Amino acid sequence: MATKKATKTSEPFEKQLFKAADKLRKNIDAAEYKHVVLGLIFLKFISDAFEEYREKLKNGETDFGDGEFIDLEDRDFYAGGGIFWVPIEARWETIHNASKLPTIGKTLDISMDAIERENPTLKGVLPKIYAKENLDQATLGGLIDLIADTAIGDAAAQSKDLLGRVYEYFLGEFANAEGKKGGQFYTPKSIVRLMVEMLEPYKGRVYDPACGSGGMFVMSEKFVKEHGGGLDDISLYGQESNQTTWKLSRMNLAIRGIDGSGVKWNAEGSFLKDEHRDLKADFIIANPPFNQDEWGVDLLQGDARWQYGTPPKGNANYGWIQHMLYHTAPTGTCALVLANGSLSSNQSGEGEIREALVRANLVDCIVALPKQLFYNTGIPACIWFLRRGRKKEETLFIDASNMGYMEDRTHKAFADEDVAKIRDSYLNWRACSSETSARERQTEQLGCARSAGTYEDEKGYCKSANLTGIEKHNFILTPGRYVGIPEEEDDGIPYQDKIDELTEKLTAQVQKETELNQEIQNQLAKVGITLNL
Repeated sequence: MATKKATKTSEPFEKQLFKAADKLRKNIDAAEYKHVVLGLIFLKFISDAFEEYREKLKNGETDFGDGEFIDLEDRDFYAGGGIFWVPIEARWETIHNASKLPTIGKTLDISMDAIERENPTLKGVLPKIYAKENLDQATLGGLIDLIADTAIGDAAAQSKDLLGRVYEYFLGEFANAEGKKGGQFYTPKSIVRLMVEMLEPYKGRVYDPACGSGGMFVMSEKFVKEHGGGLDDISLYGQESNQTTWKLSRMNLAIRGIDGSGVKWNAEGSFLKDEHRDLKADFIIANPPFNQDEWGVDLLQGDARWQYGTPPKGNANYGWIQHMLYHTAPTGTCALVLANGSLSSNQSGEGEIREALVRANLVDCIVALPKQLFYNTGIPACIWFLRRGRKKEETLFIDASNMGYMEDRTHKAFADEDVAKIRDSYLNWRACSSETSARERQTEQLGCARSAGTYEDEKGYCKSANLTGIEKHNFILTPGRYVGIPEEEDDGIPYQDKIDELTEKLTAQVQKETELNQEIQNQLAKVGITLNL
């Protein structure tokens, strides 16, 4: 009898690792567990990177020359190689050896403290939650054993961005598990990718005033690398009001070697305590809280940011728009995700602010998104693209509400071809004008892989509208009003033939019903019942 060959799992490594880690979660809430797991992954990463560089120093494989004359416990040698210094008590070998002890939680907290003390850029960033009473120490030991078998910080793993993939996948899965609360720190990857590819942040200052776990920054950095640039080509600025989420973002950047010093935290938030008051950014990209109420406008009357009207107390949407515009450089662009209501609301002066934005020629593009994209809300959403210094006096409307695929039972995502279509529609539309921006010249110099194309309105999908066209719709910016309904494809059958076929079907149906009624009457008559149908 033939035996069935064992088949190798096709699941990505990060998915396998998450499933194994999640089995150990038991009764711990996902909101708390994510910090436990991601903190350990971060610790494993910097320890792997440290040990590998240590071997290179020892073998004379660095710019410092012969390893015989190098003190392997001198932190300056590691700083010179861009490696975090890991003290002995925080090295993975020390942690792993203690994983079965009932004091492992305390050992980990001490390790995190030591790493922060020795690396100022990580000060206040790492989780120190491992000695909590509600965290089962046996579970913690199991997690350490699980992660110990995975090399995620050595050169081979870094070349594949293995840790980046793991960290990003874990963030998404925890956001899914947390539901509404999870969406506050995580924007789904396909939306972030779409926004970044439409913005094209090749070089300059990138700002996110509601940065969550830093996904916008990570994708921007990835975009620059994919197009031949380097980490020094962009500088990052951000702000987050949730301290634990801010820690996630700083670790998310640190594992990729990205300078996160410009990403700030304070409890008041970007409106009330702007950490980058004088910043004028080239690219602003954000997914702020939808329809945020009680956001502090009472304390901000007459604020310099409200150039197009004071936003209402009960909804911060137009506060976020104007906050970002205030921080946009004279030729900069910003993209932000908002609830669809922002496109049409006329309550409390929002319609007047929207009209002022259009008349000031700031609204570059509006993209309507599908439902079920976000973990934290079922509210339909859209992306606003606003640009200063525009010469093109039209706005592009894109209706992507029917695009995407079901990634799981409850959430949608954009496929690669969806992202490409929307991105190219926008970039080709921009290129159609006589306006040639410095960024477009930069694109040409870098040899962008995107092939130049032409733009045409497509019924049911995209439409370029001027001020007169927008006025006709009373400055409501819902894309569906402009793009219309898609035309049905012509199947080649003549119209009269279709009518004749339909008439024949209807006649046959009527005849069938008449015969059925007659049969019912005949059967009822046999039992003395007369019924006129």
